Amino acid sequence: MIPKHFVPTQHHYRRVILTTALVVVLSVAGIWTFQNHQALSAKTSLAEKTAAQPTTKQVTAGQAQLKHRLQRYLDHETADGTTSISFYNLGPQNHTTAAKSATTRRFYHQGDLAVASNAHTPEISASTYKLFMAAYMLNLHHQGLLPWTPENQTGFEQMIVHSENDFAEDTLNTYGLESVNAFIGAQKWYVPVFVAGNASQTTAYSLTLALKDLALRQAPFNHRSDQKWLLSLMRKQVYRTGIPAGAAAANKGTTVADKVGWYADTNNDAGIVTLPNGQRYVLTVMTHGHLQSGFSGFPRIAKITTHIQKMVYDPNVVQNLKK
Repeated sequence: MIPKHFVPTQHHYRRVILTTALVVVLSVAGIWTFQNHQALSAKTSLAEKTAAQPTTKQVTAGQAQLKHRLQRYLDHETADGTTSISFYNLGPQNHTTAAKSATTRRFYHQGDLAVASNAHTPEISASTYKLFMAAYMLNLHHQGLLPWTPENQTGFEQMIVHSENDFAEDTLNTYGLESVNAFIGAQKWYVPVFVAGNASQTTAYSLTLALKDLALRQAPFNHRSDQKWLLSLMRKQVYRTGIPAGAAAANKGTTVADKVGWYADTNNDAGIVTLPNGQRYVLTVMTHGHLQSGFSGFPRIAKITTHIQKMVYDPNVVQNLKK
């Protein structure tokens, strides 16, 4: 027999039911509050992210301001007619730090910041013409006309790494100036580069076009193995007091694949530059005059490179878009 004071009363049942109901109500309310808080937080976060992104108008205005500053600098450096400069931004490489930000990708979209000064004036190319010769030789190889024998491979490599003349001159003599010029012209690069009895000529803009094609693996550099090989040789070329030195001074760890040229008072450099964060650009600087001799003009090329790189790729450029 259950003791009397253990027998549940009607009042006791009501209290249990009310307590249970209260617990259920509080639980439901808690779940509803939590879900709404999460939804509100998500909306707030999205709103904050949206608010943090500059508008297309702000990005375009920022690009225009930067290009104006860069143009003024290039015009100043080329004012006396002894310098030609061509700059082309390639945009950040995929899967790099610079590519993670949507704003950065928009601002540095390929070609949107391209600027040049005195870049269409034909100048003595010196050994930068070997970029065109490299393209011509690779084309010959794919036509089955130039096998990569040990001798030919060594000649090609020495032409780029040590800027030796023999292989390039032998190829010109074998196939003729007209044939090589025709090939160069078919790529929409400046011609004639080669005129009998004269020093080879080209423009800063034409060298930039060739390097852009190389960087983007476009014809005549559209074979992956060709592109990889040529870029590796250009990264190893031994004359590095121009663009490579200037780029490294602007950002430690920057890498450069370039081709230099020097002849009498001419010092030229044309390169593909990759910053540690993945940003890439093409720069060509052609110089003469100023009593230059040997390699004396390359420190000036380095100084120009440093200034351009610091100006264009200053992190504050993007950070200040909304200010």
